[in-house]
Amino acid sequence: MSGPELRSVVRLSKQPSIRDTVTRALRSAIISGEMQPGRVYSAPSLGEQFGVSATPIREAMLDLVREGLVIALPNRGFQVTEVSPRDLYEVTELRLMLEPPAIERATPFIPAEALPGLRRQAAAIVEGAETGDLIGYLTADSDFHLALLQYAGNSRLTELVASLRSQTRLFGLASLAEQGRLTASAREHDAMLDAIEAGDGVRARELVHAHIEHVLTDWSDLAAAGSPSAAEPRPA
Repeated sequence: MSGPELRSVVRLSKQPSIRDTVTRALRSAIISGEMQPGRVYSAPSLGEQFGVSATPIREAMLDLVREGLVIALPNRGFQVTEVSPRDLYEVTELRLMLEPPAIERATPFIPAEALPGLRRQAAAIVEGAETGDLIGYLTADSDFHLALLQYAGNSRLTELVASLRSQTRLFGLASLAEQGRLTASAREHDAMLDAIEAGDGVRARELVHAHIEHVLTDWSDLAAAGSPSAAEPRPA
């Protein structure tokens, strides 16, 4: 015989937990640059700022460790992940090897009925860029690209690309948004969909290749503005 229905559990599940709320706030602080790359943050000190105990901070930080946004340092705290010139170059190189050919292969298998949803995701990317909502931008951008890759029929490839994207998504987003350059990048997704809708896999591949290359060129421009010696990601 089953016990009484726990209605309160259903109601509570609809509300964000303290851990979820803290995770979103920390993620936003990292992406916006408020929490600085390389700096170590302790759970107790962050808890004081948030007005919560250290426990939900640690739980939230462990979620962000899995996303690649922070690194856990035993007995010290959590360090915001740094993206070095070499890191960015290597990750971008791998993405160029994987994503463009996968999109070309996926194009014939993307059904017409999927296009309206993909168009909405592309519009959400632009909206996030235009409004400076970096969390919204990153979420929509990741959802869009991974949705396309799923039609290539290789789940391991999709998982690998998701991991690679998480390793570079922090760098320079706030600066690019302030300069209006993030919007230009966001609008490139519509051209990709135009090629896919036309069944032109070769063109879709070319557009995705150019789009990923902008990660490196945009980063190089930002690096050159701040430190001329950092603009070249290849080691001597």
